[in-house]
Amino acid sequence: MANEEQGETDATETKAAKPTDDLVATRHTMTVDGQELRYTATTGRIVLREEVYTDGKFEGLKPKAEVFLTAYTLDDAEATDRPVTFAFNGGPGSSSIWLHLGLLGPRRVVSGDAGALAPPPYELVDNAETLLRYSDVVFIDPVSTGFSRAAEGEKPGDYHGFTRDLESVGEVIRLWTSRNGRWMSPKFLAGESYGTTRAAGLAAHLQERYGMYLNGVMLISVVLEFGTLDFTPGNDLPYTLFLPTYAAIAHYHGLVPDRELSELLADAERFAAGRYPNALAQGNRIPADYRAEVVTRLAALTGLSEDYIDRVNLRIEHMRFFGELLRAQRRTVGRLDGRFTGWSADYGSETPDRDPSMNAITGPYSAALNHYVRVELGYENDVPYEVLNMDAAKNWSFKEFEGQQVTVAEKLADAMRMNPHLKVYVASGHYDGATPYFATEHTLARLQIPAELTPNIQTKYYPAGHMMYVHEESRIQQAADLGAFIQSSSNR
Repeated sequence: MANEEQGETDATETKAAKPTDDLVATRHTMTVDGQELRYTATTGRIVLREEVYTDGKFEGLKPKAEVFLTAYTLDDAEATDRPVTFAFNGGPGSSSIWLHLGLLGPRRVVSGDAGALAPPPYELVDNAETLLRYSDVVFIDPVSTGFSRAAEGEKPGDYHGFTRDLESVGEVIRLWTSRNGRWMSPKFLAGESYGTTRAAGLAAHLQERYGMYLNGVMLISVVLEFGTLDFTPGNDLPYTLFLPTYAAIAHYHGLVPDRELSELLADAERFAAGRYPNALAQGNRIPADYRAEVVTRLAALTGLSEDYIDRVNLRIEHMRFFGELLRAQRRTVGRLDGRFTGWSADYGSETPDRDPSMNAITGPYSAALNHYVRVELGYENDVPYEVLNMDAAKNWSFKEFEGQQVTVAEKLADAMRMNPHLKVYVASGHYDGATPYFATEHTLARLQIPAELTPNIQTKYYPAGHMMYVHEESRIQQAADLGAFIQSSSNR
């Protein structure tokens, strides 16, 4: 009887303890600039638990989600002096695969570039420009991306929204920082695309919820104000802010000949900030000669025909642009990176059926990640690695912003006002048709911070697209820029 009771107790304790973290640690060495870099990679899922109260009584901690992460820490480094960067991509619904294997991690996939794509099977090589030279790095896959999942009995959709996403990723950061004794380390966030939305929100959330002040936030391909990107009825702002990017893409494909890119962009920016929005604001009150002038200027800047611009009433929507620009050549251009071209099933369609720049990188990154975590990092999991969860993306909740535009610009500004030492790095690609650089400039120019804090923001531009590190020259330059940013912002 005693043995049976003991068995029942053990079973109850085991059941109560599940799920558990399944982290795996491995040691690695690489050579960078002739010097040996020894580091530990720790990968797997950690369990997020929440305090449960019933009628005001504490009932314990309940498992809510299992979040996959990969952490790289330099061996034999002094924790208080060693910076740590928490990195994630966006979507929403994207795993951290892109920053992990494209730019920041110690290993990277060779995917090729526009016009010279690598064929399968793909190559995984040491990344001599890894951020690990300057900072430990923790890559986080939000719930329902990568190997991250809601806990048994929980609803994944609960995490597919602005606030719960911030809270869960923030909890991962708090747990990792506490468990690894890194509260006194310089701390950074690195986010790409919707990851910049998340990073800006987290900068404020971590300060307010945990008193965790950061040294820096790295924003790559930025979206802080969704109203600058959403082509919705009555919102003319995106038409003007996308114009310089249209010009850059047209220039790349030879449709704006005999002009230097820098000169063309300066011209497009002036027009997008002056005559163009003025013309759109006039609506059907615009004089015929003024309208004709705008049509001619837009055609000269974008490579589109005057007839097309006239038919769309001066308003060039971005997906329509990607389908129209090279229609005569029976090609479409990429949204994430306008340097890429592809084919369509129907060249009479207004918009492309797929993004050729996304097609170009999905295969290499997916193959590399699935090989890497299992074979090199020793982590096993039979659930599929969700590179990009489209269900999460399509059903993402912004209920907190009902009746208003989605924006986190004020959260970033608030974080900077609270923490005047917070530095911000902003990266944009000239050929990025998802988060255009001029929209980012528009947001930064209106950021509610005192003049004394504007030097805390540094902006960088690269001759590439959304994932600018696909372009080799940009990858190398950006890696150097990020390293310099961390060194200058660590206050050590």
